[in-house]
Amino acid sequence: MYVAKQDRYEKMTYRRTGKSGLKLPLLSLGLWQNFGDHDPISNQREILRGAFDMGITHFDLANNYGGPAGAAEKNFGRIFKEDFTAYRDEMIISNKAGYHMWEGPYGEWGSRKSIIASCDQSLQRMGIDYVDIFYHHRPDPETPLEETAEALIQLVRQGKALYVGISNYNGEDTQKMTEILRKKEAPFIIHQMRYNMFSRELLEDDLAPVLEENGLGAITFSPLAQGLLTKRYLNGIPEDSRAHRKEIPFLSEDQVTPTLHKITLLQELAETRNQSLAQMALAWNLRQESVTSVLVGASRLSQLQESVRMMDNLHFSPEEEDKIETILQQD
Repeated sequence: MYVAKQDRYEKMTYRRTGKSGLKLPLLSLGLWQNFGDHDPISNQREILRGAFDMGITHFDLANNYGGPAGAAEKNFGRIFKEDFTAYRDEMIISNKAGYHMWEGPYGEWGSRKSIIASCDQSLQRMGIDYVDIFYHHRPDPETPLEETAEALIQLVRQGKALYVGISNYNGEDTQKMTEILRKKEAPFIIHQMRYNMFSRELLEDDLAPVLEENGLGAITFSPLAQGLLTKRYLNGIPEDSRAHRKEIPFLSEDQVTPTLHKITLLQELAETRNQSLAQMALAWNLRQESVTSVLVGASRLSQLQESVRMMDNLHFSPEEEDKIETILQQD
C-alpha cells in the first residue's frame, strides 16, 4: 500500500496561477507520452508515486494522450484508484478536449457537443468525479468562441471542473475568450502553450501582455524542445532518437542539425551554473513572470528527479541572460 512521504511539501515551491488562488508546483508532470498501453504499468506507477513524493501535485492529461488515445487516462485512473484515492484533495488533475478522439463530426474541435461528451468520457476512463482544470486543447476555426466558452462554463456548473483554461490560442483569441468567460464569471485562470529556448514567439511576443492584463497564469509544455535541450544531441543525432525516427512527426533531423552548435554552447553555460542543459532550460522557462509551472514528461523516475533539481538554481544574472540571447540569435 502506497503511503506518501511526509516531507513532500518541503521539497517543492508553489506559485499562484495568475491572480487566482490556485497554486501549482514549479514542475508539473505531463502524461502525454510514456503512459500508454505499451508502457509498463509498474514504471508508470513508480513515476507517479515518485512525483507526488517530491511535491509534484499537478498531473496533466488529455483525452488523446497515451497510445492509443485514452490509454493514459485509463492507466492513470487505475493507479489513482489503487494508490492516490486518499490524496485526491491534495492533487490537481487537469484534462483537455479538442483533438481527434472518435469518428464523425463530434469527435474533435470545440463544439458544445464535443467538449461535454469528451469530458464525460475522460472522467469515466479516469474513474473520478471531476477534474481541477479543464482546457479547450486548440482553437476551433469553425465554432464560435461563445459556444466553446459556454461548454466550459457548463462543465463548471455541473461540478465536473473547478477551473477552466485554454491551450494553443494566440493572443487575439485569448483576449476574446477572456472577455466572454469573465462576463459569465467563469473561473478562467490559465493558458497552456509551447515555450522553450527555440520556440519563444507565442508567449513572449503575443501572449505575455494579454496574460498580464487579464491576470492569467501560463503553464508551458515542451520546455526541452522534444529533447533538443538535453545532453541527448550533444554528440549528434543518435540512431534511436526521436529526430532519427521518421514515424514521429514532432522532431526532424532538419530541425536538429542547425541547433547542434547552439546546444553545445548552452551546455557549456549550464555547466558554469552547476546545472545540466535540461535543468537550465527548465529554469529559463520559469524566469518569465507569467509562467506558473512547467510541464515535463518522464520515461523513468530518475529523469524527473533530475528535472526537479533545476530548483537549486533558478536565478539568471543579466550576464547569463545576455549570453543565452547571444547564443540563440546565432545563425
